[in-house]
Amino acid sequence: EVQLVESGGGLVQAGGSLRLSCAASGFTFDDYAIAWFRRAPGMEREGISCITNSDGSTYYANSVKGRFTISSDNAKNTVYLQMNSLEPEDTGTYYCAAVLGYGSSLLLSDEYDYWGQGTQVTVSY
Repeated sequence: EVQLVESGGGLVQAGGSLRLSCAASGFTFDDYAIAWFRRAPGMEREGISCITNSDGSTYYANSVKGRFTISSDNAKNTVYLQMNSLEPEDTGTYYCAAVLGYGSSLLLSDEYDYWGQGTQVTVSY
């Protein structure tokens, strides 16, 4: 059974940092791309970043470029999202998702087959 479990969310002040984790199981991790999405209250789900585990290629949404870093520990089957310089606009539920093969710069949710349950990130003023 495929499982993606997010952790690391919480409440942080603007300017602070958080690191999210996405622990994967039930599939061959190296063959998949993992992405992070977020949904802010009243907003559409937004693709944040993705990493292709086979070659380490990464993409970022313009809204987080330079502040967020995605990385993968293939030995632990875990993908991380390091979030620095957080802004109140980063508040939302963060989800990780997986797709076989390569992630794309489009960061479209329809491309991804497996999803975690999400972890809440709240950035206060």
